[in-house]
Amino acid sequence: MTPVHLAGPHLALREVEPEDTDTLLAVYGDPEATRHLSFEPRTPEQVQAIVDRSITSAANSPRTEYCLAITRRGDQRLIGYARLATEPQQAATIGFALHPAEWGKGMGTETVHLMCALGFQTLGLHRIWAARSPLNEASARTLLRAGMTEDGRIRDHVFVRGAWRDSITYSILEHEWTPIDGIDTEGRPPAASPDADCGPET
Repeated sequence: MTPVHLAGPHLALREVEPEDTDTLLAVYGDPEATRHLSFEPRTPEQVQAIVDRSITSAANSPRTEYCLAITRRGDQRLIGYARLATEPQQAATIGFALHPAEWGKGMGTETVHLMCALGFQTLGLHRIWAARSPLNEASARTLLRAGMTEDGRIRDHVFVRGAWRDSITYSILEHEWTPIDGIDTEGRPPAASPDADCGPET
C-alpha cells in the first residue's frame, strides 16, 4: 500500500509515525479537545496504543482504516488526528480532532475536504458520513461548510462520561462533493501567498 500523503492549501495528511505520540497526547489527553468526542481524555498509555494501532493498520491488506496525522503544510508536526474507516457498499465514516490552539482558523473544513479527497478520489468511494455530539455546534458548521448534509439523529449512540449520548449524522455523496482549490492527492502542496488565510471558523 502506498503511504497516504495529501496536501491542501494550508494543511496536509500523512501517515502516523512513532514520534507522534507526545503531540497526539496533547490533543487526545486534553479535556477541551475531547469535550465533544465519544471518549474521555486518553492516558499516555492509551495514546501509545492508538499510535501503534494506526501504524499497524497502515500495513494491512486490504486496508480498511486510515488513521492519519494532520499537520500544517510544510511542517511535519502533528496538530490533529483524522480517521477514515471503510464500510461495505463503497462507504466510509470519518472523524477528526484538532488541538484547541488550532480552532477557529478554518482547519476543520479543510480537514474534511482532505478526507473526502482520500475517500472519493483515491479510494473510489460513493458515500462518506460523519457524526457529531448534539452540543458541538462548531462541528455542525464545519461539516455543512464542507458540503455535507445533515441526515438525522442516532439515539443513545455512544456511552461517555457515565451517560448515553445521541449523535447527529451527516453525509456527502461523490457527485455532491466539490474539491477546494489546491488539494493534491500526490502530496505536492501548491504555492500560496505569504498572507494566505484559512478564513474564519468557530
